[in-house]
Amino acid sequence: MASFFRANEIAKFAVEIEKKGREFYLRLEKAAQTPETCELFHYLAVEETKHQKIFQSLQDRLGEIELPAWATNEEYGSYIQGLIESHALFSDQAVERRMAAMEDEKEAIRMAMSFEKDSILFFVEMESFVPDSEKEAVRECIQEERLHLIRLQNMYTKL
Repeated sequence: MASFFRANEIAKFAVEIEKKGREFYLRLEKAAQTPETCELFHYLAVEETKHQKIFQSLQDRLGEIELPAWATNEEYGSYIQGLIESHALFSDQAVERRMAAMEDEKEAIRMAMSFEKDSILFFVEMESFVPDSEKEAVRECIQEERLHLIRLQNMYTKL
């Protein structure tokens, strides 16, 4: 399990989360039924692209930085792997099934909210893996994901 825990590997998963998020929001934008939801999903796709670039840059800067000894603990490794595998957008087949079964925009927004919550949880854990000099970039993305969740909740309430 120890070989998994290099800071750039954690950043690589963050890049993938944001990439999948962008693709997800672009699909929701195309399927949107109202101008407001179309605009919201477009905005969120742009935000995911911005975060993808931030985490890609972070991945490039981190290189092969070794993580603290506690990060190699097998139990903690299983926890991080579980966060990745259970992320709302990491199972392509599950996403396809859920999207095919969506009946309305409220359901799409609920799925988006789940994605944002999973991302926040992963990024909070990620923050402990990066050097102090890189923590602020992760914190900013966490705060923006929280704002995304608020916007989604507000739209959900409106519908």
